[in-house]
Amino acid sequence: MRAFAWFIAMFVIGFAAIAALSYPAWLLLHPYFSFPFHRVGERIGMIALLAAFLVLAPRLKVRDRASLGYGASLPTLLREIGLGALIGVVTMTVVVGLMTALGLLDWAAAASFDAPAVVRLFAARLLSALAVALIEETFLRGAMLTAIRRESGSTVAVALTALVYALSHFFASFHIPPEQVTASSGLDLLGGTLHLLAQPLGVADAFLCLFAVGVVLGTVRVATGNIAACIGLHFGWVWVMLVAHEMSHPVRSATLSFLLSRFDGFVGWLVLAWTVLLGLALRRFYAGRTPASTRY
Repeated sequence: MRAFAWFIAMFVIGFAAIAALSYPAWLLLHPYFSFPFHRVGERIGMIALLAAFLVLAPRLKVRDRASLGYGASLPTLLREIGLGALIGVVTMTVVVGLMTALGLLDWAAAASFDAPAVVRLFAARLLSALAVALIEETFLRGAMLTAIRRESGSTVAVALTALVYALSHFFASFHIPPEQVTASSGLDLLGGTLHLLAQPLGVADAFLCLFAVGVVLGTVRVATGNIAACIGLHFGWVWVMLVAHEMSHPVRSATLSFLLSRFDGFVGWLVLAWTVLLGLALRRFYAGRTPASTRY
């Protein structure tokens, strides 16, 4: 478990940097830029996490393309990303359609979008989804899964990366107005960022759903030997979700509203059930089309 401990240490370093450096950085930047305090803190945490990873990557032996999940040829990677994206978009669109059919989503907000606005929304959320998929899959299913698997095997690696993946989604956005920023605001920001984790029962359905998604992506990574399919699937799912979030909102008064989490109004028991079924199908699909010699 040493590899897992090192990755947890990276997150601790990132959180410590948020608490200690957000206020000094804000003091330096605020006279010249109107960056919100929470944005400064988030960037400080990301930079600290990246710096820690770059320092520890040689020790963990995850500096090469294969360890990061990009071991296949470029044409293969692009083909698998494209196929995964298609599967991701189709399967998440089915989920959104099911939510709509059950009366769980209200699409009244979509009426305010004209054609140019829809194109802009789709393009902007496409870029956001691609960035999320590339960063998270490279770090989690690429470097982290590789390092843990070498020590503890694929099952443990898939489970632990899925755990970190699920927990990372509960880092809440916590805002502190400029006039209220003080020397202790870094600690306040860190506490606000992690406050959802202090209420585990309130987010249990969302956590289990996200953990299942992490297991599915980890299983696909093991079955294919690289993260191309994971990037594509992740991208497709997030893209559809982001668009749906902008154009609809959950109907809390619906009889079956308990199927959607209070966390974000989307993931929850319904998506969990769909993820389990989809995961079984994706495992068979990718295992069947991947030569045994290239599996992870």
